[in-house]
Amino acid sequence: MRLPIIYVRGFAGDTRGIDRAVDDPFYGFNEGSVHVRVGGDAQPQFHQFESPLLRLMLDDDGGGTYRPLVQGGQRAFLEAQDDGSVPPRTIWVHRFYDRAASTFGQRPEAFTLERAAEDLYALVQLVRAKTGAPRVHLVAHSMGGLICRSMIQRVVPEATGRPDGAADVVDRLFTYGTPHGGIEFAVGFGLAEELRDFFDLGGAAVFGPDRMWDYLTPADRRDGGPPEGWDPAAMPADGFPLDRVFCLVGTDPADYGAAGGLASRAVGARSDGLVQIDHAYVPGAHRAFVHRSHSGRYGLVNSEEGYQNLRRFLFGDLQVTVELRGLTRPDPGDDVVWQLETQLAIRGLPVVVHEQTTAHQCPVQLEWPDPGTDDDSNPVPLLTTFLLSDQAPAPRPARLRHALRLRLISLREEHGCCRFGDHLEQTADVEDTLVVDIEPGLPCPRAWATWNSQIPGAIRDWEPAGPPIGDADGTTGVWCTEVPLPATARPVLGPRARVRLTVTARG
Repeated sequence: MRLPIIYVRGFAGDTRGIDRAVDDPFYGFNEGSVHVRVGGDAQPQFHQFESPLLRLMLDDDGGGTYRPLVQGGQRAFLEAQDDGSVPPRTIWVHRFYDRAASTFGQRPEAFTLERAAEDLYALVQLVRAKTGAPRVHLVAHSMGGLICRSMIQRVVPEATGRPDGAADVVDRLFTYGTPHGGIEFAVGFGLAEELRDFFDLGGAAVFGPDRMWDYLTPADRRDGGPPEGWDPAAMPADGFPLDRVFCLVGTDPADYGAAGGLASRAVGARSDGLVQIDHAYVPGAHRAFVHRSHSGRYGLVNSEEGYQNLRRFLFGDLQVTVELRGLTRPDPGDDVVWQLETQLAIRGLPVVVHEQTTAHQCPVQLEWPDPGTDDDSNPVPLLTTFLLSDQAPAPRPARLRHALRLRLISLREEHGCCRFGDHLEQTADVEDTLVVDIEPGLPCPRAWATWNSQIPGAIRDWEPAGPPIGDADGTTGVWCTEVPLPATARPVLGPRARVRLTVTARG
């Protein structure tokens, strides 16, 4: 059964911004794009992406497509329907800013995030009642993700008396560029944040820690303010399951044009132009990095990369987790910093769905096991992605192919300074691509994995031969294997270095 989707937009600022936001009938979920940056020079190319709303209406993931039901007003339409009479495969927009707009001939109310979260819970309950769906999917951009978390962490626990009560009404939460850890600036030494939070400039204090504590914390836990070391990005361990949360992280600050580019310069290079990379995800939740900006021409929501991650997280029936294991540092006493670049492509898609590179300020920092300890004691998580088992492109065999590119680079540091005496810029110590073919089936899938360096000719023309890789996990619904790194990588990463693949069936 496909569940209803509720979209929650991001921050609009003052009344003028709110008035512009409410003019859009779908609060931005209907915006597409025609630009994409590809190739080594990152020059813009034409690529027409219709919008997430339209694509959900076009893509059939089994049993039909989604559609928005409006008829003059979505909430009024819902209230007029009998319980259980509305199709579940529907898209709804939480129009929380309408109360604060000055364009509807009424005195605007002051916007509060707490009220928006309470109204979202009412909408969730209304959609569930009218569609008969047990739960809904929440999809949110920027501040919209904080509204969703306020509902999940504060409103529902207060209403039900259970920290995990939201799991009964929300199936999955997907956020685009949400400042889960707040918004901080790379300039001003903290003064800019203090001024923003004190004066609540344009309502932006909602991105500071004190306000976040207020709207993310139930009343019975709120006394005394946030404790020392409180991390607003972390969701309570006894609350909503983190396995049902996905955070899409943008890594392109240069294309975020708000405030004439001042915002992106203030936030810094490790950001999407507004939200810093380290604050854009919930620790322990699923996440992917894509080279997109917070919004605009190259924005996250109006991107093919964003939609493909959204679609696969909501509807994918296979979860693929990739780890690097068995690392051994070549010289435990050296002063070399090791960084791993990763890139994930899925056959049939025009974009990569995950990309962590040094050029985008977000490589995977390798943490080596301590000397003398088990070299499997500190696996390096690389990524988690989701696949649709019925999307194998014809006329290929019914196999899902994805390619994981790994690129290891290194640089010597001494007393915090880089040493370039033996450095070769833009040159990798190890570089290869793991081509993985998965053939869905019961009781477990079958899979083949081969390094590109071992494949003769073009990857597109190659099909794996021979038996599939054996399953190292006897659990029903879980398939696991380990692929040794190429021989050229072992002197650098260790003789037992390998990639661990785990494929899990999802409901």
